[in-house]
Amino acid sequence: MHSYLNKMMKDLCCIGHITRDKIITPQSEVYMAGGTSFYMSRGMSQLPHNVNYELVTKVGQGQMPEVEKLRQRDIEVRCFESRHTVYFENRYGIDTNARTQRVLAKADPFTLDEMRPLEAKVFHLGTLLSDDFAPEVVKHLSTKGKISIDAQGYLREVVGEQVHAIDWKDKEAVLAYTDILKLNEHEMRVITNSDDPRTVARQLADLGVREVVITFGDYGSLIYADNKFFEIPAYTPKKVVDATGCGDTYSTGYLYCRLQGMGYEESGKFAAAMCTLKLEHSGPFDNNISDIKHIIG
Repeated sequence: MHSYLNKMMKDLCCIGHITRDKIITPQSEVYMAGGTSFYMSRGMSQLPHNVNYELVTKVGQGQMPEVEKLRQRDIEVRCFESRHTVYFENRYGIDTNARTQRVLAKADPFTLDEMRPLEAKVFHLGTLLSDDFAPEVVKHLSTKGKISIDAQGYLREVVGEQVHAIDWKDKEAVLAYTDILKLNEHEMRVITNSDDPRTVARQLADLGVREVVITFGDYGSLIYADNKFFEIPAYTPKKVVDATGCGDTYSTGYLYCRLQGMGYEESGKFAAAMCTLKLEHSGPFDNNISDIKHIIG
């Protein structure tokens, strides 16, 4: 029975590297696992299992204990070997909306052969660096299900250990196959050279994206879909401890709701509430559905 369940169509398949993160804030220095795949998987493990979820990741031998911890949380994980684990250093100042990054090690990219067995309604590509997913990998996955992408990794290039902001070199090739795109206010400027989020959203829609989600930290978020804009408020946290993984937590809540047929605004508010709760402590989202509903009110 178990092997049959493994082959079932998933609702959501998150593909991305689990990282080793060193997080430096004015208050502390913490080492922990990270990456879109880690934050999404931990977030999903805290929510009612209404969405059939699978994680596909690729790590070095030293990070295998983190994979096992996720499996112990009833997360289905398909793990490929890599020579190294991605190792990020994230440094925050007083302003948590800004950070500087270094990459101390890189993992191997995902390959077409690794993607062939996967079956899902939505594939969320948690890009961390620009070469994680080649355009042909995205194109192949788009023949099986909808593509959801976090733009951040496509806009990062590593030179030495330094992370440099770059333009998205395969932007049009990838966005032609992208249904849902999440980006923040910094990323939207890089991708479109515009400071106007509504202009950015329309430009991305013209390239084929059906749902554009732009986050603005503590200023809320904007969703553009079906030729309409939905302004989502940010809920004020009791305290701000660690912003690492907030964007990934937003994607978790948004896709969780959309896959259950909820509307854009309702999904955005749920996602924003998850982010507020996540901000209040270091590490991934660890609250529950009633906490989220209490924030939304």
